[in-house]
Amino acid sequence: MTLNSIIILAAIGLVAGWLAGLIWKGRGFGVLGNLAVGVIGSFLGSYVFRLIGLPVSSIIGSIIAAVAGALILLVVVNLIRR
Repeated sequence: MTLNSIIILAAIGLVAGWLAGLIWKGRGFGVLGNLAVGVIGSFLGSYVFRLIGLPVSSIIGSIIAAVAGALILLVVVNLIRR
């Protein structure tokens, strides 16, 4: 990954964190927490999508993968919190 792609992935992660915060109902992590979850989730989502053989080549696909990764991360974090 180049520095450019990492910066773009982080920016998409911010959008994904916001979207995941809207989708995920219940106890939230606040604005900064949801954005952090989105950034981490974007890396997780792109990794998982590559693992299962779904290439992400557009901005919309990247946002979908990032939101999926953020939601996966939210599920894992909420399981740990309990």
